[in-house]
Amino acid sequence: MTAASGRATLLVIAKEPVPGRVKTRLTPPYTPQEAAALAEASLSDTLDAVLRVPARRRILVLDGKPGRWLPPGFDVVPQVSGGLDERIAGAFAVCDDGPALLVGMDTPQLAAHLPADLGEDSHDAWFGLAADGGFWALGLAHPSRAGSLVRGVPMSTDHTGAVQRRRLVEAGLSVRDLPLLRDVDTAADAASVVGLCPPGSRFAAVLASFSEVAR
Repeated sequence: MTAASGRATLLVIAKEPVPGRVKTRLTPPYTPQEAAALAEASLSDTLDAVLRVPARRRILVLDGKPGRWLPPGFDVVPQVSGGLDERIAGAFAVCDDGPALLVGMDTPQLAAHLPADLGEDSHDAWFGLAADGGFWALGLAHPSRAGSLVRGVPMSTDHTGAVQRRRLVEAGLSVRDLPLLRDVDTAADAASVVGLCPPGSRFAAVLASFSEVAR
């Protein structure tokens, strides 16, 4: 069921779950097809979580084509070209005025951690640090500022999150920190995260099915 309207725009930046193109660090022990199935399940859980949070608009910023995993309730826009910093800046550029929060597709356990009061508090930014040093969530009260705040931040390093948060603070923004979450990049990540997923998680079900086959 879609939640009632809220003030914020919620963005999910994602890649189409195609074998060989997503979650390659899960291979091995998983096959490319299994890694893609886990990616699709994680994305589905993420989209479901976003649907349950009050929002003015929900947008999937996608590299690839939407598939059967896409539920109703999302506008779909293509990712811009360039590095991840450019793609994040481009995602915020499609927002209207008003607060916006962007999340990725790598945290299927995020349902309990998405702020339902986005834009209703006094903060200028919302930030969720990831355990690997990156970040799983970035929110801005004024998304038009995203370009200057994100472009040039070194992505996919163990200090990306620290650099990005410092950029927000140095810009004079008041930052609300969201809980630390672990991205699913490796098999160890998947095993650690699965127990934190909500009831009915597709990610948990898919991972369990692979474990059953392995037996």
